[in-house]
Amino acid sequence: MKRVIISAAFAITCITANAQDSAKQQPAKVPFDGIETNWQNGSDRRDSTVFHGQYFIPSIILDLNYTHSFNNPNDNTVVGSTALARNNEVQLSHLLLGGDFTYKNAHARVMMQFGTRSIVIPRNDLSPYRGQYQLADVYRYLSEAYAGYHFDKGYGINVDAGLFLSYIGLNSYYQVENWEYQASFTSDNTPWYFNGIRVQIFPTKHLKIEPWIINGWQSYGRFNKMPGVGANITYMPTSNLKMLTNDYYGTDAAGIPGRKRFHSDNSILYRYYKSKKTTGINQAALSFTFDIGSEKGGGVNGFKTGDSTKPAQYFLSAMVYNRVWFGKNKFAFTVGGGVMKNPGRYLVLYPTGQASPLPNPNNPTQTEGAFPFSANPGDQFEGWDASAGLEWMLNQSISFKGEYVHRHANVPYFAGPGGVTSPNGYTTTPLPPDWRPDLRKTEDRVIFALLLRL
Repeated sequence: MKRVIISAAFAITCITANAQDSAKQQPAKVPFDGIETNWQNGSDRRDSTVFHGQYFIPSIILDLNYTHSFNNPNDNTVVGSTALARNNEVQLSHLLLGGDFTYKNAHARVMMQFGTRSIVIPRNDLSPYRGQYQLADVYRYLSEAYAGYHFDKGYGINVDAGLFLSYIGLNSYYQVENWEYQASFTSDNTPWYFNGIRVQIFPTKHLKIEPWIINGWQSYGRFNKMPGVGANITYMPTSNLKMLTNDYYGTDAAGIPGRKRFHSDNSILYRYYKSKKTTGINQAALSFTFDIGSEKGGGVNGFKTGDSTKPAQYFLSAMVYNRVWFGKNKFAFTVGGGVMKNPGRYLVLYPTGQASPLPNPNNPTQTEGAFPFSANPGDQFEGWDASAGLEWMLNQSISFKGEYVHRHANVPYFAGPGGVTSPNGYTTTPLPPDWRPDLRKTEDRVIFALLLRL
């Protein structure tokens, strides 16, 4: 059996051969063979796997973080992030256990997830409120769970069904693969997972074409009658250049089948320097991502305001990061940031606590928060962020990361000193009539993380 790890941004491609007939067969064509991907943002930085097995290769990922917001919210709650959940506490953000199964041309991948992200990420999916069986709880502890078959045509075709990772936004769902820890608005407000069917087609050594038929935009279930459709196209002509586009179309407004969503996500990664010397700067690379999308119909009008009853509702964002490796590739410094404009706030991560506009789990006909953040058609949201971080990579499996992040919004959005829970920060405290969630327009924070992957 011959196995190639491309990255978490690509599915793991398995090419198998019958050992008894291997001498009679032609050498397997391996997509992206010889292409270095371990420097790329959103990719597995390992050169090899720790575990080896004929039918199963296990995988373990551990993500621990500590973050401090200079707003000092009294309830320690982080607002507006899918990577972070609690301030001033050591938190187990992500523990993933699982691996890859292969037998002949059949393959499967299962990754179980625990930690704060198993709560934070499903929170942003409202499809479980349609119908029964609490889908958010059913899938909460799975990050990937799919099975498929590999066809030996060209450089390979994989057909997979199940729960798999999204590529929209460039950043990987697994922090151990990303240059920065707190993702820019572009990645943090776009999907981390899909539930459905995908087909990965590798027509040449350097090209992947991947169509999807899925339930919807980061949704366990389906909001309306039509499924979501989309595709990823990735092209890597050399080890120094990667270009990709992700495009999506679906109906993702609950109970509004006439509202259609379109989104296009596009990235370029370029390694512009690589030295053979072990001293000084070893390599340097740049990543740029641009997103454009809109919703039209059902009371909103895409990129242009129609009249007072049909406001514009669209998404424009970009992010750019530069990373420099030094000290025999043991250290890396990353600086960058991004901007986002999202009238209608249809992709803005909602605040938590008493500012949450999401349904109350105990009474879904009411909002979770007593003073919900508004997300009506026509509501404006603009934001920008910048960060700088240093990563110490002791070996290919473990690293320490420190990062400073500044974020700004045009409306009160981030948790302020008064928090979003109650006057003293506890959910058990009754709310005085004059109390309100304390939301601010800016936030500065530092993040420290320990990342392990085996």
